[in-house]
Amino acid sequence: MLHSGKDAARAVVPFSDTSPDWENPAVTGRNRLPARAYFFHYDTPDDARSRDRTRSRGFIALSGDWRFRLFDHPGRVPASFATDANDDWDIVSVPHLWQLDGYGRLQYTDEGYPFPVDPPLVPSNDPTGVYQRIVHLGDSPSGDRRILRFDGVESYAEIYWNGAYVGTTKGSRLAAEFDVTDHARPGDNLLAVKVLQFSDGTYIEDQDMWWASGIFRDCYLTSRPAAHLDDFFVRTHRHDDDSASVTLSAHAHDARSILWQIRDGDTLVAEADVIDGEDVAVTIRDAHFWNPEEPVLYDMTIIVHGDDGAVGYVPHRLGLAELTIEGGLMRLNGAYFTMHGVNRHDHDDRRGRAVDIARMERDLHLMKQHNINAVRTAHYPNDPRFYELCDEIGLLVLAETDLESHGFANIGQIERLTDDPDWQTAYVDRIERHVLAQRNHVSIVMWSLGNESGFGRNIGAMYERCKELDPTRPVHYEEDRNAEVVDVVSTMYSRVQQMNDFGEHPHPKPRIICEYGHAMGNGPGGLSEYQQVFDRWPHIQGHFVWEWADHGLRAETAEGERYYTYGGDHGDYPNNGNFCIDGLVFPWQEPSPGLLEYKQVICPVLVAHVDDTIVVTNRRWFTDLSDVVLTVETLSDGTPTSSTTLRPGALVPGDTWRTPFLPVSVAGRETRLVVRAYSTTARSWSEPMRELGRWDFPVHGSAWASSPTADTSPATASTVGTDLEVTTSRGDALRFDLLTGELERWTRDGAPVVVGPPRIGFWKPLIDNHHQENEALWEPRLVAHMQTSTRSVSWGEDDGVVTMSSSGTIAPPSLAYGMRVEMHWNIHGDGTVDLRVAGEPYGDYRDLVPRIGLSFDVPNDARNIEWYGRGPGENYPDSKTANTVGRWRSDVSAMFTRYVVPQDCGNHEDVRWLSATTDAGAGVSVSARDSAGLFSFSAWPYSAAAIDAAQHQTDLTEADRITINVDHAVLGLGSNSWGSEVLDRYRVRFQEFDFAVRIAAVTSADTRGDR
Repeated sequence: MLHSGKDAARAVVPFSDTSPDWENPAVTGRNRLPARAYFFHYDTPDDARSRDRTRSRGFIALSGDWRFRLFDHPGRVPASFATDANDDWDIVSVPHLWQLDGYGRLQYTDEGYPFPVDPPLVPSNDPTGVYQRIVHLGDSPSGDRRILRFDGVESYAEIYWNGAYVGTTKGSRLAAEFDVTDHARPGDNLLAVKVLQFSDGTYIEDQDMWWASGIFRDCYLTSRPAAHLDDFFVRTHRHDDDSASVTLSAHAHDARSILWQIRDGDTLVAEADVIDGEDVAVTIRDAHFWNPEEPVLYDMTIIVHGDDGAVGYVPHRLGLAELTIEGGLMRLNGAYFTMHGVNRHDHDDRRGRAVDIARMERDLHLMKQHNINAVRTAHYPNDPRFYELCDEIGLLVLAETDLESHGFANIGQIERLTDDPDWQTAYVDRIERHVLAQRNHVSIVMWSLGNESGFGRNIGAMYERCKELDPTRPVHYEEDRNAEVVDVVSTMYSRVQQMNDFGEHPHPKPRIICEYGHAMGNGPGGLSEYQQVFDRWPHIQGHFVWEWADHGLRAETAEGERYYTYGGDHGDYPNNGNFCIDGLVFPWQEPSPGLLEYKQVICPVLVAHVDDTIVVTNRRWFTDLSDVVLTVETLSDGTPTSSTTLRPGALVPGDTWRTPFLPVSVAGRETRLVVRAYSTTARSWSEPMRELGRWDFPVHGSAWASSPTADTSPATASTVGTDLEVTTSRGDALRFDLLTGELERWTRDGAPVVVGPPRIGFWKPLIDNHHQENEALWEPRLVAHMQTSTRSVSWGEDDGVVTMSSSGTIAPPSLAYGMRVEMHWNIHGDGTVDLRVAGEPYGDYRDLVPRIGLSFDVPNDARNIEWYGRGPGENYPDSKTANTVGRWRSDVSAMFTRYVVPQDCGNHEDVRWLSATTDAGAGVSVSARDSAGLFSFSAWPYSAAAIDAAQHQTDLTEADRITINVDHAVLGLGSNSWGSEVLDRYRVRFQEFDFAVRIAAVTSADTRGDR
């Protein structure tokens, strides 16, 4: 039966004589109406069908301009704020967070509280914002009740209407409703709201985000007619014959009768009379069950008839779905599934958590466009319209309540409040209000009791109340590590091997990893290896990358240049710096390279090319591949030569389709296949022909090989003082310093080719995901501060080839380890230069380094980059599945990824050759000697030192030259800012190396493919 939100009234206690309400966890609210499902009453069927809340009965939007004043202490708020309109106060636009409008101070911490830990006490000088708004009302129909609703206020609010105290609420991300009928009057009314930044509730709202306050979600008035619906709860049971039993429980007030109807379009498929408070069931034959791939929704209406003949309509979008656990596996409508998910905070780069519906909708559309099928509402309930959007577009929701006490970890007592019976009322209130509000949403497949609050008795109490209110869904809480209480076992940031161990030794309950793949800055890496484990073990049924979006806030320099702020940029202390810049989406809602990689890793179609056969597997859980087409492109040395379209047809989930495919190969050229999968179906969130994924495959027996040099005349050399001058028949002039062995200058026909010498290096600008390696290994070993010492240089001429060799050491100051290195140059008469570099370490260090490679500079106008390797986007050894091998072109500025905090970026793997040229076609090329010597490269308009020093993009100024990095080995990304270290296979160690490349000047007459 229906468990009414009326039970919530037990949480309201009398006023305390000893402590204010904002420091009393037993007080969760005063005069707040019982929590209920999110719905509206409509006067006509047409209005109800619109589901436009602005057309609902008595709806008055209160978002917009409010008068506002910030006080530094709640005691400074004058009593007259509730009775006297203050036209001289500032105007703010609600929803908002007052700190983002310039009132008070923004602060970011990951887990630490911004005040002394002494629960339930908060600072006495608690910033207090007071809001006023004049609300004009007309006459209200007899018997109507006017309901004032706030969808989000942080963190404590008192509400007054025309000077009368209305009520109090806590629970920042939970809705609060108040009946203001007895205080309202026709004409102008003064609504006043007093909001305190901190309350006892703050201790359980420590959720790794900006500390900011205000009325941050919509607020509005609605009317309830005399006969109205109080609440309802609908649930589904699936039968083997594909029919569905749908059960409704409803509470109404003063209703003569209640009629329940379900329509599929214009067709009435079920109808029943409802007895108040009792279950009623209907059967839908040939039911269309909801799933994230086909989110079918029925139109449901509850029609309430009053004794006075009035009729009210309550619409709901009904999805038919049943979640069961059988043999330790979750099933949706009887089908096994896995959640490919992300963790999402509310964030807007200008408004913080005051996220409007357009931003929210774009977030969810981007998820769907990138093959994501699940979202965890980290770590609080969302705007109620969020769940409606997830119902409509098809996203599975791990619905988390508004609870986290992470800051107690700083004092070694993370479970302090969670195991304190004095806080049980506050804990249970939060899950109760959450479940009652959202339990009718089909997209919710799991409840979560909160996050990182330790484990204790209050978790058990929350679980019991949650299951009492909704026995149909499993319950999650990660810190119940052995699932003693909850229904799903969960971990965070478990390493790949640990996840594999979990798979090999399954828990009796389903398992998810609710956070992994920390997407801070450049990364995460290693997602493919994680996915292989997830795919291997059915017991692991969900994985959620941390997190969706960077929490950067938009700012501008005095010159009008845009950048994004993070912890510490607002004078805030303590702070956790840029730890909030950890998303798959940049603050301006552009997908990062990490999101593109994740999209490929979780692609719902799997393509392989095995034994001259294309093999396609359907990795969807509920629908076939009748909408999928494949384009198969044949490439010869990176250039497309032919294209074919294939259709696997109505391939059901889990099945495989094969077709022979043997492309024509050209002798002496590398042949590869690039396959792209598209969905032809248009969606509300996508145009037709959306790319699902892409793959590339080498064709057996075909490999890339460098062209030999074509010496037409010898290179010549002579010494001038301590310099060696080399010339070629193509107009090259190279000058080497015979003391350092470095290339000082290279010109062709007088135009510069190389303006900074190739140098061996082991450092690159630090990425966020390598900070732990840096602190543990590289800073103590001074890896970023190595010095080069040349010990010998020699040169000679051999059969028309000028040779030059140098040897020396690269080592840090103060320490007794380093690398003994050699560089060997062969300059040919046609202008090509073969460069071989080798190194042998000495001393006791053999651990990780960021890279082993070469860096040199080219003129600033050589900005056109072309390469044959992985592209088009940046990619790294452990993050390259989204990029295929081919010939690509770009501009050096466009290749530089604009991470909020500048760091190493723009790398490309599996490179055969690259060129950097001017608009006139002059420049330089670098190529591998053979397919065994493929390299990585990046090109930047900044120096490595400048990137390393910059804290924001606006700290960077383009250099007068382009930096080219040609690397023998690059350390994988990992996600070790808070996650998994780089896997062994992608680690680069300070050990012996030997590699070679060919460098040549380029003119407009050169043919790229011949290099």
